[in-house]
Amino acid sequence: MLRALIVDDEPIARQVLRDELDMQQDLEVVGEAATGQAALDQIAKLHPDVVFLDLQMPGMTGFEVIQRMPLGSHVPVVIVVTAYDQHAIEALDAGAIDYLLKPVREARLVKALERARQLVRKPAAAADTMARLEESTVPAGTTPVRKIVGRLGEEYFLLNPSDVLAFQADGELVWIITEKQRYLATERLRTIQQKLAGSNFQRVHRSALVNVEHVKKMSAMSSNRWLITLRNNQEFMVSKRLARNVKQILSW
Repeated sequence: MLRALIVDDEPIARQVLRDELDMQQDLEVVGEAATGQAALDQIAKLHPDVVFLDLQMPGMTGFEVIQRMPLGSHVPVVIVVTAYDQHAIEALDAGAIDYLLKPVREARLVKALERARQLVRKPAAAADTMARLEESTVPAGTTPVRKIVGRLGEEYFLLNPSDVLAFQADGELVWIITEKQRYLATERLRTIQQKLAGSNFQRVHRSALVNVEHVKKMSAMSSNRWLITLRNNQEFMVSKRLARNVKQILSW
């Protein structure tokens, strides 16, 4: 059963969409929201699988809702609902899985729901889609923050890079280390390093990528051997090949 949330400031638009959704099998409308803030509250409370999101709302736009969407284990799929083609194109460029033009047509709705169902069955892909969507909707002139997708059991979380102390490879697995929890990454360490290029993360070992902002102490073991201690007291030995990166950390 797909759980849906409708977000639109126009009561008539919400009712029309609800009527269409009520005719769909295996779908339940669990709530409605008329403002951006109400949408955020409902998402945090109801954990919908899919959010039908109007972009043009007073006070907080749909894109702003996406930016402020609460991080958590249940990442919803976003389908944009708009009266303007240009907004739909911008939404797709940003990473929304689909869009519906008002008035919503049943055939188009069925197609969008099928895409949503496919993505909901793949929580890792859904989380990565939301991470890209949030990254792409930052205001002009603002540096986008790439969310990190972490797995804990069967749940997937969107993590802020600033909250990550380090990434540590262990064979085929890559662990995301935060101050209070360890998550499994959904990508290889090399891929993560490429995505975080130019950020506070430095490669100190072939199996470790650390956040400079969370380095608590650096101890010289020899002329080209260093031991890094992070804020949570976890230690990493710097490889000889990457000892030069230590100088960059020291000059940070």
